[in-house]
Amino acid sequence: MEQMSMVLEPVRVFMVELGHFVPRLLLALAILVAGWLIAKGLRLGAVKALRAVNFNVLTDKAGVDSALRQGGVAQDMTAILGILVYWAIVLTTLVIAFNTLGLTHVTDLLQQILLFLPKVIVALLLLVIGAYFARFVATSVEAYSRNVGIAEAAVLGQLSFYAIMVFVVLMALEQLNLTGDLVRYTFLIVLTGVVFGLALAFGLGGQKVAAGILERWRERRAASDKPPG
Repeated sequence: MEQMSMVLEPVRVFMVELGHFVPRLLLALAILVAGWLIAKGLRLGAVKALRAVNFNVLTDKAGVDSALRQGGVAQDMTAILGILVYWAIVLTTLVIAFNTLGLTHVTDLLQQILLFLPKVIVALLLLVIGAYFARFVATSVEAYSRNVGIAEAAVLGQLSFYAIMVFVVLMALEQLNLTGDLVRYTFLIVLTGVVFGLALAFGLGGQKVAAGILERWRERRAASDKPPG
């Protein structure tokens, strides 16, 4: 009898553990299903909300959507942000589900990924807003250069665009904690060179314009000083 009890004891322990595990497993599955449904709903809601405030128009004017299409990405930036919202909810659901099952190591890993997602979203928003601002500045610089007669107006506009975008990309990388001293120093060197080039180009290109303005000012001053005859 004692030998039979020793044989059946592991089975009894297994059945007890199984009895404790099955309810937790069912609860975890229920959490996963509910989280998946919520994630799908919030993804659609986020995309609709972004389109309602014309965020897709902003990304299109900033050139972000066209850059994604050229890179072979089918979705626009609005859809990508919706996907990130979806995965943020899914990861949150997985953390809760695995925590229910007592799998703390998996939970810790998922929490690290979950904490990184908001940084990705902020970095993408910085890129979109920065690209829109860079295009606005580039258009303004090109228009001004054409008005004052600078031949390389388009080149100056492009240089302005890329100078700002370098700064924006650095900010986005900083948000993702992917920058170091080497990247910062390289950025400063590139930015200094671009600014020096722009200043030199404006100085050389605006010499004739400035000379013409000064000459007209002298003529008006001489005409006003001439005594009435």
